[in-house]
Amino acid sequence: MFFASDNAGPAHPQIMQRVMEANEGYALPYGNDLLMDEVRAGIRTTFEAPDAEVFLVATGTAANALALASYCQPWQVIFCSEVSHIEEDECNAPEFFAGAAKLKLIATDDKMTPDALRAAIARRAPDDVHTAQRGPVSITQVTERGSVHGLEELRALTGVAKEFDLPVHMDGARFANAIVALGCSAADMTWRAGVDVVSFGGTKNGCMGVEAVVFFDPSKSWEFQLRRKRGAHLFSKHRYLSAQMAGYLQDDLWKKTAQLANDNCAHLAAGLRNKGAEFVHEPQANMIFTRFPVPVHHKLRDAGATYNLWSDDGDSVTARLVCDWSISRENIDRFLSHF
Repeated sequence: MFFASDNAGPAHPQIMQRVMEANEGYALPYGNDLLMDEVRAGIRTTFEAPDAEVFLVATGTAANALALASYCQPWQVIFCSEVSHIEEDECNAPEFFAGAAKLKLIATDDKMTPDALRAAIARRAPDDVHTAQRGPVSITQVTERGSVHGLEELRALTGVAKEFDLPVHMDGARFANAIVALGCSAADMTWRAGVDVVSFGGTKNGCMGVEAVVFFDPSKSWEFQLRRKRGAHLFSKHRYLSAQMAGYLQDDLWKKTAQLANDNCAHLAAGLRNKGAEFVHEPQANMIFTRFPVPVHHKLRDAGATYNLWSDDGDSVTARLVCDWSISRENIDRFLSHF
């Protein structure tokens, strides 16, 4: 009954098999392995972006921080939701790699709104040497509260950014979960919607530890390569990153594992509704924020359930429950039986 994080589940056997195959013999280092050619071609096909530049790193923090740094000067700000992952969970890595650029937080308990984003950008006068200058906009998809930006919502946010000629970054740690939730293509949710660079997450969705950074503007390629090396995120035995991503892309495994995770979450959400639990945010992908009585919380803990406790007011608790591709319906139903 493990619902603490989709980071904690096992790697998918198909991905492990590709890693084992990659372990035979020798391969060129630093991303010059033949598997990386397969990955590059696969991602370009997936995103319908034949000129996209594709790079691999081992962590989501590296993907987000290095991608944003490639679009941000030290005297600029990065506009993001105040509950974005780059604000809540990355220990100032985006600011560090961007040379101390600031994060400008848009007040919200989940998604940014276009009006709030426009107001925040407009307050930064581009001709005032005394203030931090306008920089990139970062959108988290799926959000840290389990919501999914619809395509119209994405276009509204990127439209505001383009009004001010600002680039757009997408934190796609749960990119695949959003794609299957929306039933759209990777292209529709990124460059067609106005996104300039995306972190295409694998670690939370069945990989051991790999994320792809996809630049739809090839002119940023060389700068990112330098930043990745300087930031100590260029692997010498890169083939093990390539093998994971190749396995992830093979036969659209990335969509299949995301669909399993989302379906598991929907099953859990339906059971919680039947038990009378409240939802803080409507679950749309593979993450639930739910409120239930403290005695139920104690029963679940005593039974061995693992999840993150968000708040406890003495009468009820708010918990975050995350489903990955591997959790069994048996364990979900066992969890629900304690309500």
